[in-house]
Amino acid sequence: MKPSAQRQASRKRGKASDPQAPDPQAPDPRVPDPRVPDPRAPDPRAPDPRAVTLRVLAAVLRRYRPLDDVLASDGDLARLTPRDRAFTRLLCATVLRRLGQIDALIDDSLDHPAKRGFADVRDLLRLGIAQLVFLGTPAHAAVSTTLLLARGPRLAGFKGLLNAVLRRVARDGANMATAQDAPRLNTPDWLWRAWIAAYGEATTRAIAEAHASDPPLDITVKSAPLDLPADLEMWAERLGAEVLPTGSLRLRGAGEVRHLAGYDAGAWWIQDAAAALPARLLGDVAGQRVIDLCAAPGGKTAALAAAGAEVTAVDLVLSRQSRLRDNLARLRLRAKIVTADATVWRPPRPAQAVLLDAPCTGTGTIRRHPDIAHLKRPRDVAALTHAQDRLLTAAVEMLSPGGLLVYATCSLQPEEGPARIAALIAGGAPVERIAIQPVEIGGQAKLIDTVGDLRTLPCHLSAHGGIDGFYACRLRRL
Repeated sequence: MKPSAQRQASRKRGKASDPQAPDPQAPDPRVPDPRVPDPRAPDPRAPDPRAVTLRVLAAVLRRYRPLDDVLASDGDLARLTPRDRAFTRLLCATVLRRLGQIDALIDDSLDHPAKRGFADVRDLLRLGIAQLVFLGTPAHAAVSTTLLLARGPRLAGFKGLLNAVLRRVARDGANMATAQDAPRLNTPDWLWRAWIAAYGEATTRAIAEAHASDPPLDITVKSAPLDLPADLEMWAERLGAEVLPTGSLRLRGAGEVRHLAGYDAGAWWIQDAAAALPARLLGDVAGQRVIDLCAAPGGKTAALAAAGAEVTAVDLVLSRQSRLRDNLARLRLRAKIVTADATVWRPPRPAQAVLLDAPCTGTGTIRRHPDIAHLKRPRDVAALTHAQDRLLTAAVEMLSPGGLLVYATCSLQPEEGPARIAALIAGGAPVERIAIQPVEIGGQAKLIDTVGDLRTLPCHLSAHGGIDGFYACRLRRL
């Protein structure tokens, strides 16, 4: 199997620490290592987590199914111990984040081009190499458990090749990976070219480097907008979190979310720091009629309801609405939920504000959803922009004169952001752009582009661990 052109490019604010306490960076011997499956699974018939991972990756990479959907529908995953479930998710994410590097290591370790029918063998090698090079799994464990998965007449004949490649990578893989151009290898060609055209090569490399890291956990506190810093500080102390400049809280190593302080009380919800910004751009919405289009899973609906708005949340997909209802119930917030196609639905009377977080490719969230880099294609951008135009036109029609519209997408593709606003205005829509001011987003002027729109990139706030890629524009109906 010849290397592709892509491979040829070769790719807290916490409390002060107690001086008598153990080093917080040192591994706690009481906590099981999530990189190594639990050998003491209570159910002796429990599935092998690596076998589950192999099946999940095949569904994502060859049947083009979203990773979250595959994990949610895999019955074997629920039968694993908590540590093995965490290991499975970690291994899937690592393979997908580092796929270009891993495949280049495979090709560089083969004496001859691979034969037909090599796809399953390549998947086995991907599992082993991800553990050896990027997860630090002991070599004997990574090699032996990978060979155990080479069962059946179709794979058994490849055990010698598997063993040879994995042992070579165990010996030389770290040095080989160091010499790779990781950002380039791990980024599909069409995305790399598109981002260079939009942001330049240096920024594109910074974006790709950010995608290789595990995302932190961000939360939005229900009763603590930016003008109530004392409440933020209180929850930061209770949760051991950092207060970000934009007003979100960031946790690292949080563990099971449901066990955190304030979860059952509905004091906060999970939401990336970038995703928390669009709702704030509508300003003071207390007492206003606000429509949240494409609302599920409900983070922006919750922010608007918590700010005192009379919210109508519109979404077409019933399964997503279920999550929206559950989230609002836990948060003890109210909103009217409407099941409808937002392009044809209209409210009984015009709204004073509309928030449209439109369906998009999601390329700004690759660090959270690494499968997106391998599932999306340029044709997806073209298809989605048509839907975005229809939604924008509908959103403008829902507004009363003087009302505000915030359009947002979690995409890095300019076609899904500024190009849609330009097309809307060029088409004669009765709107004007209202520039976003730094004070509205915690003084972060670098998150605002030259025309006054919000543009966050995964490499922004790098000192704090990055942020999702988001675009948002604020318009006023004339």
